[in-house]
Amino acid sequence: MKRERLTRAQRKEQTREHLLEAARTMFVKKGLAATSVEDIARAAGYTRGAFYSNFDGKPELLLELLRLDHDGAQAKLRAILEDGGAHEQMKARSIAYYKQYFQDCDSFPLWIEATLIACRDTAFQELFNAFRHEKLKRVSAYIRAIAERDASRLPLQADALALGLVGLCDGVQLFRTCDPQMVSDEMIQTVLAGFFPA
Repeated sequence: MKRERLTRAQRKEQTREHLLEAARTMFVKKGLAATSVEDIARAAGYTRGAFYSNFDGKPELLLELLRLDHDGAQAKLRAILEDGGAHEQMKARSIAYYKQYFQDCDSFPLWIEATLIACRDTAFQELFNAFRHEKLKRVSAYIRAIAERDASRLPLQADALALGLVGLCDGVQLFRTCDPQMVSDEMIQTVLAGFFPA
């Protein structure tokens, strides 16, 4: 069977995906500063030129990885909302989602690194903060939609709850990253159940 030839646009997209995949692995393992453009290109099977024909530099690539991670998380939250169900079912699915997030989120070091870069680089900070604001906006909308669906009254404004939930998740994930024995799955379940009251 003859293999279908990729168009130029398809080849470019494939190259970009391979570079993103290689960069993600290397950034998580070694960090942004310790990973060179050559490391990424070599790991993906391309040249330095291929890297620069797709990205301006490592910070732009990091932002693209964060965007992909963010979009994936938002899609999962949207699915919970669209699946609907009774309050208890949605609460259970929300807790299960966040618990799974803690267990599977190997990209969390990328968010930590991006936060540190944003503290030192105002141009990067502006771009990075756009993700953070969008994340809070979407989590707030998610909280508001659940409350409206049940006609329940929120204990705080949805924006404040979103900030609390995102801050809680980031903090718990940071503890789990640094000391996995301290933050067990049972502890995560307890913390999340307390944040999603009946």
